[in-house]
Amino acid sequence: MKKIIPRISTRGYYDLSNGKTIKKNSYFLYPRKDFEKLIGSKELTIMIHGLRNDNAGAIAKVMIAKDRLRKLGYFFPVVGYSYDSNTTGAHLIKHARHALATGQLIAKKNGRNLSLFIQDFKAKSPKTKIRLMGHSLGSQVILSTIEHLSKNPQNKKILESVYFFGASITEDVPSSKKYKKLLDMIISKKIINYFSPYDEVLSWSDKQKFVKGPLGLNGATGNTISKYRQKSVKPKNHRFASYAAVLKQFP
Repeated sequence: MKKIIPRISTRGYYDLSNGKTIKKNSYFLYPRKDFEKLIGSKELTIMIHGLRNDNAGAIAKVMIAKDRLRKLGYFFPVVGYSYDSNTTGAHLIKHARHALATGQLIAKKNGRNLSLFIQDFKAKSPKTKIRLMGHSLGSQVILSTIEHLSKNPQNKKILESVYFFGASITEDVPSSKKYKKLLDMIISKKIINYFSPYDEVLSWSDKQKFVKGPLGLNGATGNTISKYRQKSVKPKNHRFASYAAVLKQFP
């Protein structure tokens, strides 16, 4: 019998062909009883996958994260965040631009959903430290989550830390006037960006102008907040498994 991987999900909430909202629900938990057991945990890490991941792909990314973190001596709960990132035509080059734009729109919308889960969970378990890990498009979900959380002053320092792997958000985000303030407000301890100048997918996206200056390619530009750190790594490819393999410490 396969072990069930706990996950926060918004699958089926957004149209995979254009990003339109289908359901305005907040999120659903699977299995719900597993999340009830997490209340009172010292820490909770949420893994957020990138583009072209169906539900099975989302589960696989959590397993990779969990296995790697355990090898690094991290034994706190790791759950997944599963959203509609397997946009129509994402696997075909001729549809890549539209599929990515749709994925980015859905990722931005998911900031509301994930922020609601974080606020709900912290209301029940205020002492639990929450860490977010985001791969590729997952970085956009995290950024949008921070934007939504910042709308409520009570959410100050609600996140313990954030980790980006091959991030597809732009390189000016950590130094921009807008986001510096929000990042500093919402994140308590640190933001670590694992970037790779060898990442073939981000390099291609940059050259095609799909994503202009991805944060995960050459790191941040400009002056960032003191909580922000970045590490140049050399994964085999853009896949999360490759980034996880070169992760040397956590948290």
